[in-house]
Amino acid sequence: MTGVTGPCHPETVHVAASHQAEARQIAAELAAIAASGMVLPGSITCRRTRCGHRNCACHADPARLHGPYWQWTRKVAAKTAGRWLSPEQHHDYQAWIGNDRRLRELLTRLEALGTAAFEADPRWQRKPRTAPADTGQPTP
Repeated sequence: MTGVTGPCHPETVHVAASHQAEARQIAAELAAIAASGMVLPGSITCRRTRCGHRNCACHADPARLHGPYWQWTRKVAAKTAGRWLSPEQHHDYQAWIGNDRRLRELLTRLEALGTAAFEADPRWQRKPRTAPADTGQPTP
């Protein structure tokens, strides 16, 4: 395998120049996310609640709910896991969650480019070879 430049061997399939340019742009964005070093899956939501004290302002009309309370949640083994965050943690981790969302968007775009190159491969237009005749012999 002389002349192999990478593990995916893109040189064996013709890829449109526009797709190559977009893949390079995606690679640069991925490198920027990797340089930040932090990705956090899940989401952060703002919660406001009512307490159990009947005379509290949270039960008035209009209600003044308690909070804001920040909650980070994500799925772990098909179950929701979460933690309560301080306002400082909310501010710090919001960027990490943004990195995770951007990473997923970039991966989706990269997969679309790969699928387009796969479908555009002219070798799909070749006529299939005929199957060998059945000789009646069992195959090993």
